[in-house]
Amino acid sequence: MDAEGWNERYRASELVWSAGPNQFVEAELTGLPPGRALDLAAGEGRNAIWLARQGWHVTAVDFAQAGLDKGRVLAGDLEIDWVCADATTWERDPGAPAYDAAVIAYLQVPPVDRSAAVRHAYESLREGGTFLLVAHDTTNLTEGTGGPQDASVLMTAEDVLADLGSETFEVQRAERVARIVGGPESGHGEEPATTAWDCLVRVVRLG
Repeated sequence: MDAEGWNERYRASELVWSAGPNQFVEAELTGLPPGRALDLAAGEGRNAIWLARQGWHVTAVDFAQAGLDKGRVLAGDLEIDWVCADATTWERDPGAPAYDAAVIAYLQVPPVDRSAAVRHAYESLREGGTFLLVAHDTTNLTEGTGGPQDASVLMTAEDVLADLGSETFEVQRAERVARIVGGPESGHGEEPATTAWDCLVRVVRLG
């Protein structure tokens, strides 16, 4: 879906995604000392807003202005820079400070575009900065529930590590993780809980 398609989707509903952060973003980044954070493909800004509430100075990048506009309203006076740009081509201004953390959550695009976004996010980090990616795993198509039904936009943790090529980094996590969907706690009545499979990659930049 292109930028205008996402703009139309964001305009058509109050919130496309949940108001709270992704559970893995929250779990993996809780406890890191706040600094500068990049949320690439930020959508309506749920992860950017959560980071800002933890004391981070956040740059939220997305190519759908309607999503960013929603995020700006939800964020109020939180310290977030909202940038309308394509995650696959965005690059940090060489004159701007490097980031302490970079997040990509559920950017489901073909491999060449994913690789570009991953590299741009990683290269935006300072040495010692944390890169975190969460996305629908390839196995979710046959073993899980929900998510894109196009295998070409799914990935594994190994695919994401390969995107980083010859970069030097410390792998803290690179694996498939289960995400429970539905169930009584979800507010969807008697809908049974099912399992979705995501890939999670967390690395620290060494060079």
